[in-house]
Amino acid sequence: MPKGGPTSHIYFSQRLRLHYVDWGNQDAPTLLMVHGGRDHCRNWDWVADELRHDYHIIAPDLRGHGDSQWMLGGSYTIIDYVYDIAQLLHQTRAVPATVMGHSLGGSISLLYSGIYPANVTKLISIEGMGPPPSMFEKHGETDPHARLEAWVGNLRQLSGRMPKRYATLEEAFQRMQTENPHLSEDQARHLTVHGSNQNEDGSYSWKFDNYVRAFAPIGLSPEESWKIYARIKSPTLLIHGTESWASNPQEDGRAKVFDNSTVAGIDGAGHWVHHDQLQQFLEVVKEFLDS
Repeated sequence: MPKGGPTSHIYFSQRLRLHYVDWGNQDAPTLLMVHGGRDHCRNWDWVADELRHDYHIIAPDLRGHGDSQWMLGGSYTIIDYVYDIAQLLHQTRAVPATVMGHSLGGSISLLYSGIYPANVTKLISIEGMGPPPSMFEKHGETDPHARLEAWVGNLRQLSGRMPKRYATLEEAFQRMQTENPHLSEDQARHLTVHGSNQNEDGSYSWKFDNYVRAFAPIGLSPEESWKIYARIKSPTLLIHGTESWASNPQEDGRAKVFDNSTVAGIDGAGHWVHHDQLQQFLEVVKEFLDS
C-alpha cells in the first residue's frame, strides 16, 4: 500500500459538493487522473505514488462516486461529468495538464481534451473508448422510443434497489476480490477501505450511487464523439488489456480518428489494466510521458 497519501479537498460544480485528492508537489506539471464508473479516486494510489515526484497529481471523485455528492434525480450523463472536470481544472487553475483516465474516466478525458485541446499536454486513455463498434451498431439499430422506455424501466428498477450491505468489512473485501481476481490481497483491501462507508447499523456499503448504473439515453453519438476526438492536439496513448472485453482500437479502426495516437496492449490484463499489471502499465506510461 502506498505510503504518505494525498490530502482531501472540496470543490463545487452545478451546486454539487465534489471531492478530489491532491498529492502535493504544486510546482510540478499537473497530472489529472479520472477514475471509472462505480470506482473512486483512491484507485489511482499505486500509480500516483510512482509519478508524484514528477507531477502535481490531482484525482477527483466523480459525482455520485467516492466522497462526492450524489445528484438529485437519476440521470448521470457523460456531458455533466465533463463539465465537472472542466470546473475542477478551471477552479484549481491547473491547466495545461496531462490527463489520464480509466474506462468512463477515459471517455471523459477524451471528450475534455477534444473540447479544450489547448489545455492538455498529453493524454492517456485506458479502455476509454467504450464498447466495441459492433455493440454501438446494434445499439443504433434500436428505435429511440425503445431506448427511452428501457431507460425508464431501468431507473424504476434501480429506485427500488437498496444498496448492498455487507455485515463486515471482510465480507466487502471478499466481494472485491471476487469481482477482480487479478487484484492482490493488499490491493483489494485498500480499494475496499476507500470505496466503502460504514452504515449506522454497523454494516458496510459501497460509496457509489446505484443510479450511476443507468446509462442516460441522451448525449453524444459515437460519430459526434469521434469528431471531438479528432480535435485533440496532444500526443495520445490508448491502452487496453489483452484479456478485456474492450476491443483493440488499432484493430477496430477507432485509433484512426486521432491526429497523434499510440496504441498499447497490456498482456495479462483485463479491464482494470493499471491494477492487473501495474509494472507493465507503469513502464508503458513512463515511456510515453518521457517521450
